Amino acid sequence: MPDPLPPYQAAVADRAHAGARVVVRGMALNALLGLIKIGGGVAGHAYALVADGAESMCDIAISLVMWAGFQWAARPPDKEHPYGHGKAEAVAGLLTAVVVLGAGAGIAWHAVGEIRHPLRVPQWWTLVILAGVVAAKVVFSRRLNQVGRDTDSTALGAEAWHHLSDAITSFAAFVGISIAVVGGGAYAAADGWAALAASAVIAFNGLGIFRKSLNEVMDIAVPAEMENDVRALALAVPGVASLDKCRIRKSGLSYLVEIEVLVAGGLTVRRGHEIAHSVKDALLASPLRISYVTVHIEPS
Repeated sequence: MPDPLPPYQAAVADRAHAGARVVVRGMALNALLGLIKIGGGVAGHAYALVADGAESMCDIAISLVMWAGFQWAARPPDKEHPYGHGKAEAVAGLLTAVVVLGAGAGIAWHAVGEIRHPLRVPQWWTLVILAGVVAAKVVFSRRLNQVGRDTDSTALGAEAWHHLSDAITSFAAFVGISIAVVGGGAYAAADGWAALAASAVIAFNGLGIFRKSLNEVMDIAVPAEMENDVRALALAVPGVASLDKCRIRKSGLSYLVEIEVLVAGGLTVRRGHEIAHSVKDALLASPLRISYVTVHIEPS
């Protein structure tokens, strides 16, 4: 039987599993809505609705990659990955961005064809489907965004925006189909224009996901508030005279910290070692979601 994980590592695993569970719910929602949109779009002659449904089915593959990333990120550090597997979440975000951009390009290509050669005016009842889709996506996006905040997950935050962009594209389709239904055959191309507008939103969303995930992979600096909190916790440890460098990087669902602590120059090596351990323990036990700490002792 494997040894139990330390509390700070168990917390990372718990956050990863929570993220994976909500991603699975999103996959089920996309499967249901995708089938409804494609079926309704084909029967109701609404290309924007078919395009929206195709994107929802594509989202299932994206969510599957995201789910795999969370499962990998939940694994504790090992010999080959001493800092843990948190970067798997950011890698999943990068792959998500590539798929999203590809979906946007595909929808744009077909939308242009629909604009140049519009077919039939969509049926009015396809608007009812789109109204329900928009409502469902907005509600789920808010739920996903809340879980992303609770777990401090870049990937879940991106996924929440992705679901919100789905609601935006569905709303664009609603507008386009409404114009086509009210205006008649002369405005049949409005459906295609709506799909083209949706593709632009999808592409913008994909670029945003890519930028955030790439920043995390490249170890971009954390917000100043995070560093200030780390410094305040370290300074509160008895024996710490002051601090020098403090480096923090985000690794998936947790943070890795390297900090230089200044202590009185006349202290014994043993006492300096004890202070270093106290600083490490204080940071790991904090609510800042820190999973790794390196403390370097310097004489003041």
